[in-house]
Amino acid sequence: MRIVVVGGGIVGCSCAYYLAERGADVTVCERSTIGAGSTERSAGGIRAQFSTPVNVALSRASMRVWERFEDEFGTDIAYRRPGYLFLARNEATAEGFADTVAMQNGQEVPSELLTPAEASEHCPGLRTEPFHAATYSPTDGFADPHLALQGFATRAREMGVDIRTGVEVTDVLLNDGAVFGVETTDGEIDADFVVNAAGPWAKRVADMAKIDLPVVPERRQIAVVEPETPVPESVPLTIDLDTGSYFRPEREGATLVGGHFDSVSRAEPDAYDRTTDLDWTVEAVERASETATYFGPESRIKRGWAGLYAVTPDHHPIIEETSPGFINAVGFSGHGFQHAPATGNLVTELVFDGEASLVDISGLDSERFEDGRTVSERNVA
Repeated sequence: MRIVVVGGGIVGCSCAYYLAERGADVTVCERSTIGAGSTERSAGGIRAQFSTPVNVALSRASMRVWERFEDEFGTDIAYRRPGYLFLARNEATAEGFADTVAMQNGQEVPSELLTPAEASEHCPGLRTEPFHAATYSPTDGFADPHLALQGFATRAREMGVDIRTGVEVTDVLLNDGAVFGVETTDGEIDADFVVNAAGPWAKRVADMAKIDLPVVPERRQIAVVEPETPVPESVPLTIDLDTGSYFRPEREGATLVGGHFDSVSRAEPDAYDRTTDLDWTVEAVERASETATYFGPESRIKRGWAGLYAVTPDHHPIIEETSPGFINAVGFSGHGFQHAPATGNLVTELVFDGEASLVDISGLDSERFEDGRTVSERNVA
């Protein structure tokens, strides 16, 4: 079985590893360097506190891999689990928390509904007054995306995967609608399957296979801040869900601060500003200060960066064999890093078994947008 994976981020490398483990002859084509797209610009969050059953299931399946990653891959990915804390300013948001927690608990996620006062036990600097309710799960956390990607890529190479960097796929070769290979800047490669794991470039790759996907690259920013008061490493990744503001402790007293506060910021993946905007950075710290007392006028901006989310209209990925031999694993809407292990296994099942069994992905097909079968993910930051 000959497979070409388009995209050398963590989704592509996870797919390559699990496909090779089942015996496939895998070539990864990465137009730049490994992780140069979105992976290296991720905040590294790993959580099961999603608002839809399928996203929770993807998280649960992935977390089983993240938990044993160091033993299985021989790489310490700096995986820490101080939890995630979701906060609701609006009553309507707070009212939805109970049903969300019940659904998560039904999938064995140990999340719980909290009052603002109870939430402050996990985040001592929390300003409780603006909030109506919170949810918290102690098994959520974050890891280092660079280390995780290198773990997958190194093990994939050991399994015989040919990872070609600086090689761009320029066309998907079809015969009566079925894939038989790709054309690249390094020549033609024969393939029984092509896996589109191109992240922000996913729509462009799908277009080559005569498939129209509603995946849009959107620019997101993160700042590394030295707060006025150090944020203890035990503090969870804290999200003000109604404003989109979030922060989490980082190494050596620094804190990651992020959020999306303006209108949709669509971007061209080949030419977007990879540095943070000053106005956004100031607003991000101000919003963080409205959430917790750690931040104030003396907070110092150390650095920052911008990356791209590959967004679908309902903030769920597309994982399917869309046409004979062409598999899409795209549109993760900012959740590709954490769901990469499950995705690699699901793609492998589609190739070798003809269907997915790890997670029910029947609702992650591309036709759902035309059929009106979408259910939007609400826990997005």
